[in-house]
Amino acid sequence: MKKTICLLLSLFLSAGAASFAGCSDDGIKIALPNDATNEARALLLLEDLGWITLKEGADITATPRDVEENPYSIEFVETEAAQIPRILQDVDYAVINSNYALDAGINPISDSLAIEEADGNPYSNILAVKSGNENTPAIRALVAALSSRRVADFIEETYGGAVISSVAEPGDGYDAALDYAALAGTSVSVAASPTPHAEILKEAKEILAEKSITLVIREYSDYIQPNNVVYEGEIDANYFQHLPYLEDFNAQNGTDLVSVLAVHLEPLGLYGGKQSSLDAVTKK
Repeated sequence: MKKTICLLLSLFLSAGAASFAGCSDDGIKIALPNDATNEARALLLLEDLGWITLKEGADITATPRDVEENPYSIEFVETEAAQIPRILQDVDYAVINSNYALDAGINPISDSLAIEEADGNPYSNILAVKSGNENTPAIRALVAALSSRRVADFIEETYGGAVISSVAEPGDGYDAALDYAALAGTSVSVAASPTPHAEILKEAKEILAEKSITLVIREYSDYIQPNNVVYEGEIDANYFQHLPYLEDFNAQNGTDLVSVLAVHLEPLGLYGGKQSSLDAVTKK
């Protein structure tokens, strides 16, 4: 009966900060991103910690409804990813995307209590374009610039491991097969999140400028518009999401955006709010 009441109550909570699972008076509250793929990613991190067990077959679209075992009576507070740092003090723990942690002055390396492994991580942030535009000269020039040693070094020096380059063999920033003289005077536009995406793009902008190509960076603060403006042809590319999110977006919206480069990884971290260590869960 209690489980039924909890389920019914959860259906009436707002999507922006909805609580689901647990419904225990003394349960630990953990804020999770409420978008499809990042929520699953957060749950997988909690499963790796041994705090929950997901149902067999639960994957990168898992939600709290896929939690099979919740031995610590964790209450999941589903919240828009960008808003989670603002409610950190109101919950015991929060799982936060590194870009939003950085925006809030939180250091993912020194401040997180647990963080995703980088090796084999499928959540690298990508450069995406509309299908059919993958091999246009301007996009190839942009891919080469973002694949450069200069950009990889900028990521390492600027973020100190909070953001990790995904380019295995960085180059000199230029595509040897391109006619850069023919591209001189052209421009390429990219929709991006402010941190760290727009910051990284500014390095690529300087590389392209050396060949008289203008990179126009348009900053967005939401997850929807960057894909829409690229699909509609208003902007050439975007840089803000990982591939699982893009694939889910395409499936939900009938779009045909494709990845042309995995640029960097932002490990997802678990941070303490009311708690300063993992002990509140592990000692229950």
